Amino acid sequence: MTDYVKVSKDEKWIGVWFYNENDKPFSIGEKMGEINECAYMNGYNWDAFFNYYLTEHAPELLEGLDRDPEAGSYAAYYPPTEENERKAERFASIIVSLIENEEEIYRIVREHGDEIEWD
Repeated sequence: MTDYVKVSKDEKWIGVWFYNENDKPFSIGEKMGEINECAYMNGYNWDAFFNYYLTEHAPELLEGLDRDPEAGSYAAYYPPTEENERKAERFASIIVSLIENEEEIYRIVREHGDEIEWD
């Protein structure tokens, strides 16, 4: 997929991994912080951003999703089913689309930053 998003699976879970300290996401995160000082983009604030975005644009992807943000990364897990594998792939694609079209991220932070539950 990319060097900053991976989907992996085993018998216990299907994981979506977002490495927010990779160059491109890190640089986007810095710009987000310039737009809104609450948006200092560690894994916890990426969790807040993705939660807001999915609630607004793809709430079905939140069903069965367990999130595990850390300082340098963000991980989300689904139980291993075919449906959840499709959800994980779609979520990963959404992340890539947002990062590759960063102006959409900046627009959301400018226009809806006060609605996001930042860390």
